[in-house]
Amino acid sequence: MKAKDDTFELFDLRVEAIIPEGAAIYCGANPGDHFELRGEMLWMPPGQGFSIYSIASVLPLLAAKQRPTHPNDWMTSDADVACPDPNCGSRLRITRLGIRTFRHAETTAVPLPNQGE
Repeated sequence: MKAKDDTFELFDLRVEAIIPEGAAIYCGANPGDHFELRGEMLWMPPGQGFSIYSIASVLPLLAAKQRPTHPNDWMTSDADVACPDPNCGSRLRITRLGIRTFRHAETTAVPLPNQGE
């Protein structure tokens, strides 16, 4: 019996600090600060930090932004998230990068439904 294809795809993401000229910045972000999400792994350039509060503000959106969405879905078009400090002028821009392929069996111990039929 042929094994089921258990592959799925996720977008790699880049989250970048967007700093408007002259804006008051309280989160510690600098123009161009960023991190990338590759699969479930978060990557930052060496020597660069990122506010945990800023990361927390985008974290709930990242899993959805990693997945393909309908062209009319707001998750497809909207990319900027406000800094969680209402007095801070920075934004965090989520950009989809390349697509990475994963295998279900390599990401969880839970079998696919009807596995082995």
